[in-house]
Amino acid sequence: MMPQIIAHARVSFRHLDPEARQEAVQEVIANACQAYVRLAQLEKVDLAYPTVLARYAVAQVKDHRKVGSKLNVLDISSTYCQQRKGVVVERLDHFDEEENAWLEICIEDRHAGAAEIAATRMDFAAWLKSLPKRLRRIAKFLATGETTTVAAKRFGVCPGRISQIRMELKRAWQTFQGEEPGAAALAA
Repeated sequence: MMPQIIAHARVSFRHLDPEARQEAVQEVIANACQAYVRLAQLEKVDLAYPTVLARYAVAQVKDHRKVGSKLNVLDISSTYCQQRKGVVVERLDHFDEEENAWLEICIEDRHAGAAEIAATRMDFAAWLKSLPKRLRRIAKFLATGETTTVAAKRFGVCPGRISQIRMELKRAWQTFQGEEPGAAALAA
């Protein structure tokens, strides 16, 4: 039966790229095996035809039903939830072409919750877009944790100027967040 099930799965998923197709075929095999085991438990093995098992397994895979996992509409990372609720999951990091490296927008803090981290990342990305190109490049560079001296050499200015820019960026961020620059220092 297995060669017929595999052939049916390959035809059904021929539109996928090779890696995704192989994954889908393996899911079909697992689904078909599970269905066969269930028929055996019910003592109905005489109903187990390869084409029927293959069609059933392909339908299960196309419906994102995986063997050994439940469908959870509350888990936004599950394809089932994304399909049913129209949820779109996007990466919060991006490729910085100028630096030729992946740049995480915000470093996670163990004291911050997931919602706070996501909000900060989105705000930070929007704030960066509001900056002039040169300041944006400097802000991204400093956000990676680089020192004032290294940043000064990288951008061809003196370390004192980088310190000034750092303060300008801090005030710009506070203004962007709707805080009055220096209000935190006055409160303390």
